[in-house]
Amino acid sequence: MNEDRNCQWRVARRPAGNVVAEDFLYTEEDIPRPGDGEFLLKTYYINLAPVMRMYMSGKSAAGEKPLAIGDVIHGRAVAEVIESNHPQYKIGDFVHGQCGWQTYKVSSATPQEKFRKLPDIGMSYSVALGTLGMTGFSAYFGLIDCGKPRRGDVVVVSGAAGGVGTHVVQLAKILGCKVIGIAGGKEKCDLIRSIGCDVTIDYKEEDVAEQIAAACPEGIDLYFDNVGGETLSACLDNLAMRSRIVLCGSISEYLLDEPYGLTNYTNLRATNSTMQGFFIYNHVHDFDRAEHDMANWLRSGKLKPVEHIFDGFEKLPEALASLYTGANYGIALVRIRRGPHDKGD
Repeated sequence: MNEDRNCQWRVARRPAGNVVAEDFLYTEEDIPRPGDGEFLLKTYYINLAPVMRMYMSGKSAAGEKPLAIGDVIHGRAVAEVIESNHPQYKIGDFVHGQCGWQTYKVSSATPQEKFRKLPDIGMSYSVALGTLGMTGFSAYFGLIDCGKPRRGDVVVVSGAAGGVGTHVVQLAKILGCKVIGIAGGKEKCDLIRSIGCDVTIDYKEEDVAEQIAAACPEGIDLYFDNVGGETLSACLDNLAMRSRIVLCGSISEYLLDEPYGLTNYTNLRATNSTMQGFFIYNHVHDFDRAEHDMANWLRSGKLKPVEHIFDGFEKLPEALASLYTGANYGIALVRIRRGPHDKGD
């Protein structure tokens, strides 16, 4: 990576299926200079999320505008203010927000960029893309505000080894629930067991529907859905009375030509159950509450970040591709530079 240039990844073409190298265009530009009311950011970490393929496909998602061919790819990042002509941002501040896939950015802190300053809790600032960022906040609001877990609830989490999933598993245990986690492969099942899952289901080796029925003989009280498709359908067949389903993601359907069609959603009526979606930025007024609670659990050791870090700006395309093959675990992010509190190799 050229430290003296603004390195960027842009959309070269619309992806067909999973993203491949030819879908990305690498460019370099002069490092921009901030004008009045602006500040210059230097990127340290860039978050990876399944929604990024939708951006590249020209679709509007998560409140972001569609990308044209040649545009810098959208992405949240952790960055440091290194020059400033803005009264609210000073040199040395760390922020997280919409920086895109580039190593420098000039900003005036527009609402669309959704910047938040980072508290220094004595840990790597990478936590701002996980536990103290939109991934951790998705787990917090999805589980606590939408799922309304009660002590002793049987909670099933799909995509349990992913960024949101690893947080939901730990939060559900903090709140006194029994947790059944679904993940792909022995290593991931071992991982989610190590962070609190009482029961694990390996969707690559086991019949998920059979295992859910066996693990939840009295039904599921709360299902946190990260994958959609057949797993969501299997959980609908195993609901307890007054159960709650939280719709967070549907990664099993993202590469399908046609979305999966549920045929058993009427089970919700028979059990007086609810199925609710949510959009993280509809909870922006409560972000301070989530940050406060999550930071306290981090400090106490009750909550541990699970990160899958790819090192190097050049790794962004292959790192994104790994999300759709199940090769990653925890929070997937690319480290551009080492920051404060980062440990050496």
